[in-house]
Amino acid sequence: MSTLILIPARMASTRLPGKPLADIAGKPMIVHVAARAAEAGLGRVAVATDTEAVAQAVRAHGFEAVMTRADHQSGSDRIFEALTALDPKGEVETVVNVQGDLPTIEPGIIGAALKPFEDSAVDIATLGVEITRAEEKTNPNVVKIVGSPLSGTRLRALYFTRATAPWGEGPLYHHVGLYAYRRAALERFVALKPSALEQRESLEQLRALEAGMRIDAEIVRSVPLGVDTPEDLERAREILSH
Repeated sequence: MSTLILIPARMASTRLPGKPLADIAGKPMIVHVAARAAEAGLGRVAVATDTEAVAQAVRAHGFEAVMTRADHQSGSDRIFEALTALDPKGEVETVVNVQGDLPTIEPGIIGAALKPFEDSAVDIATLGVEITRAEEKTNPNVVKIVGSPLSGTRLRALYFTRATAPWGEGPLYHHVGLYAYRRAALERFVALKPSALEQRESLEQLRALEAGMRIDAEIVRSVPLGVDTPEDLERAREILSH
């Protein structure tokens, strides 16, 4: 299975402007993410960006970058443009979308996202972590996966929500926004219009479920640190300075 890892990177973050180039232990954050993705050993890695300064920083550290349009509404649209530019002959079978603000992500977690593709019926694969902190169960910023257990480490996703769900006794799962797509699934997904539940929950993955696409989630042990605020950035600097 030919795999391409794409890392979308935008400079227009509202909470932390310019964060792809934020310095962490002497390197821009986006370079740390590219290095972790390369360490996963899954295949070619490229950063997809609309900012020349990001592309230059990535290339200066020996990684590949591809320029994309600035008007994309989502990361999936950006990675589809990058895929068609980097692989015009259609040889790549699987695309992994790693967010550009995960500088401490473990390479093994990236590889885990491909495991659901052991089932040929799966269109999109993603990750989840069991929620252990009580406050996260009711936090709307912690997206939950509602799914049917397929094994001890895998769910078939039935819904994603910012609410506390499902009801009753049992584990709740935090959705980790790292996706793997079969090429045809990504092509189909970006051609779909935003759906009703997607717009209501502000969760893009619901578009796929509403269209009848299958998403399975591999359950991993820890949530990678996403850098969204100055406090997150300081925490990442502390982790990567050792």
